[in-house]
Amino acid sequence: MTAYISHTSVDCSNAYQLSEWWKGVLGYVDVEGDPNEPGHEECMILSPTSGHHLLFIEVPETKQIKNRIHFDLRPSVRTCEGEIEHLLGLGARQVADRRGIYGEGSGWVVLADPEGNEFCVLRSEAERTDASGS
Repeated sequence: MTAYISHTSVDCSNAYQLSEWWKGVLGYVDVEGDPNEPGHEECMILSPTSGHHLLFIEVPETKQIKNRIHFDLRPSVRTCEGEIEHLLGLGARQVADRRGIYGEGSGWVVLADPEGNEFCVLRSEAERTDASGS
């Protein structure tokens, strides 16, 4: 290995608000000793279980086109439908419904966060297991 991914960066117009939103979605926390505050132009959060870091960076440009990189979320405590309802309640908006695209039990739903960044919601592991008959 010659390199590794240090963190994932997300350009945004309000780093604090978007980092707080994603903390609620993913269960991430502020980096110890580096709390995020309103007005901060860069806000880092991390997964307390995996250690993955997300850095939200304020940029002057607004989002114009589809993301080239996006998150695929697999629900850990809800069904796909339950997770979608939860995220819509937090302020996400539905962009596309791709469920069943490859037959029954396949596909995903595309949502957007409050700043319009698309992400996908997949079926939970339990739903995948039920669909495969295992």
